[in-house]
Amino acid sequence: MARSNETFSKKEKEKKKAKKQLDKKEKAAERKANAVKGGDLNDMMAYVDQDGNITSTPQLQQKSNVSLDDIRIATPKQVAGEGDEFNTGIISFFNTDKGYGFIRDADTRDNVFFHVNNLLYAAKENDKVKFQTEKGPKGLSAVKIEKA
Repeated sequence: MARSNETFSKKEKEKKKAKKQLDKKEKAAERKANAVKGGDLNDMMAYVDQDGNITSTPQLQQKSNVSLDDIRIATPKQVAGEGDEFNTGIISFFNTDKGYGFIRDADTRDNVFFHVNNLLYAAKENDKVKFQTEKGPKGLSAVKIEKA
């Protein structure tokens, strides 16, 4: 008497596989039956109201009058005294051998680079200083550094 090549686990796997395929076909048929096609364009549109909420109804926008004098298409000119104000800070690092250091700005807490040539006095670490900043090749650098 010959023994069957199919074991119990093989039969179970095949049953599960067949059930999965059947479920998949049923779901596809259900989707096909419930599909809504050819909807109107107005059903697909969404609008944003004045508060930023999305709605399905269009909102009427109120036009505001703007005079041409109020429109600025240029950067504002710098006032003569504006760039001359001094920042304050503390020298947080100073290497006398290499001739550079960093000042921690009191307002912004940023470190600003400075070179020994921009010092107006013999500086050392932890000195309170007044300085101006200017754009250097690698960012801001302090110039006209004097003791506060």
